[in-house]
Amino acid sequence: MIKDSAVSSHCVQLSAAHPVLLWADAGAPCLQAETLAERLQLPLIRGKPAHQTLVLFLDADGLALGLSDMPCRHMLRADFSRILPRIQPQRLKSELLVRAAKIRKRRSTTLLAVDATAGLGEDAFLLAAAGFEVLLFEYNPFIAVLLEDALRKAQMLPELATICARMQLQCGDSIQLLQGLHSPPDLVYLDPMFPARHKSAKVKKKLQLLQMVEQPCTDEIALLQAALAAQPQKLVIKRPLKGAPFAGLKPSYSITGKAIRFDCLQVRS
Repeated sequence: MIKDSAVSSHCVQLSAAHPVLLWADAGAPCLQAETLAERLQLPLIRGKPAHQTLVLFLDADGLALGLSDMPCRHMLRADFSRILPRIQPQRLKSELLVRAAKIRKRRSTTLLAVDATAGLGEDAFLLAAAGFEVLLFEYNPFIAVLLEDALRKAQMLPELATICARMQLQCGDSIQLLQGLHSPPDLVYLDPMFPARHKSAKVKKKLQLLQMVEQPCTDEIALLQAALAAQPQKLVIKRPLKGAPFAGLKPSYSITGKAIRFDCLQVRS
């Protein structure tokens, strides 16, 4: 459950800029639909909305984001079961993010990571699968409820429940939430949204839907300063393979793949 008191006012601002409806399918629980509509301050409708309307769609399978004339199967859902093959032990070790996030000098048996740009949570899930306790910060309340829904469903699956138990979601401004940490984390991870290049049509559609409700980072310097001020052992930033360093910060080293790289900075020893 998202408990941030700023959620309602922020939803109103987002809905004004990008009108969103909560569309409840006939199979969706009535109480869940009404509670969600009140919480997000969205109009709740039961019948199919007008052509090309941006909707949060609630059905028996949970929440999805999409356009009203999209087939439900093409709408955007957060679903950790899709990345189960990636968390098999041998594959997990080879994940670029897991390699980038490795902490060489462990100070305790429990490692804490902060994913300050959580999005749909797949990277945070990989970190949790690798053994981190993960705080997920997501500013956009519509994306946050998709992520919350994914965590709820994953907790009901034995192969995912243990991993998701190490993930805690907070909805709010990452800069403020980073400033409110009680102790320095081992890792801060940033994945500022960047344009898709040379991607499949499916990936581009996913990014287009995300960008309809959530824009790329507008203040890179403030986010970077907050991440550094949190005093993690390591800062990891996801970048396009040939993209400039985030906010001009030169990394200590980078781990590169075919399309992306992870810039790593050792903040403290």
